[in-house]
Amino acid sequence: MNILIADSGSTKTDWCVAEDGKILRRIKAGGINPVFLTDEELREAAAEAASLLEDLRPEAIHFYGAGCIPTQAERVIHALRQAFPAADEVEVASDMLGAARALCGRRAGIACILGTGSNSCFYDGENIVANVSPLGFILGDEGSGAVLGKLLVGSLLKNQLTSGLKEAFLEQYALTPADIIERVYRRPLPNRFLASLSPFLAAHLEDAGVHQLVLDAFRDFLRRNVMQYDWQAHDVHCCGSIAWHYKKILAEAGASLGIRIGQVVQSPMEGLVRYHFF
Repeated sequence: MNILIADSGSTKTDWCVAEDGKILRRIKAGGINPVFLTDEELREAAAEAASLLEDLRPEAIHFYGAGCIPTQAERVIHALRQAFPAADEVEVASDMLGAARALCGRRAGIACILGTGSNSCFYDGENIVANVSPLGFILGDEGSGAVLGKLLVGSLLKNQLTSGLKEAFLEQYALTPADIIERVYRRPLPNRFLASLSPFLAAHLEDAGVHQLVLDAFRDFLRRNVMQYDWQAHDVHCCGSIAWHYKKILAEAGASLGIRIGQVVQSPMEGLVRYHFF
């Protein structure tokens, strides 16, 4: 059976067509978040993916996306059915369920997403049965790229890291303190802007202050989210770019709290292909 699987955020969507467990084609296109897109924009985004996949005609679609809560899912289903009329089955679910299926398969466990934002859940092998609300980067999203970026610029501008690091940061990103205030407080999508700064931390982990900042951010994520689940009986599995690039410090944070960090992957796609075929 020919299946189309999608893992979507607000900025990009990873599309994969697979048959009998083998990936036939994989592409990236624009993000599809129904919270921020009109019905016409949803149709355009789905049509773009269909044109990029050209001759492939999936018989079933499993779409996992940010913002795909039950009240929004039907809008995405409608757009996908228009773009892929050959599909008899169309499922739209949250990116969190996609991560849980990819990381845990059909076994119970704790699944986490650490990317631009962060999220977590306890999964019983079929459904998400507990979820601590991430709350976004202002009130929550601990351990995310947006929060790491926020902590970085806050520490630099308040002179909590070395002057050399501050100068290197401002030069690398061609930013002034006034530019940063403008981007965070007056322009749209400050979470994406802040997340775009987080690679600076990864490049300077040898600095004791930077290492401590990242370690504390992951400890906050684990304490405020993961430790509300049955963490003593289950491993904690993670996916996302932040989890992947900082996996050593994430493991260090887990060990300091007695939490077992299980598998860490950059993308849930390979796990989703396994889930839907095996």
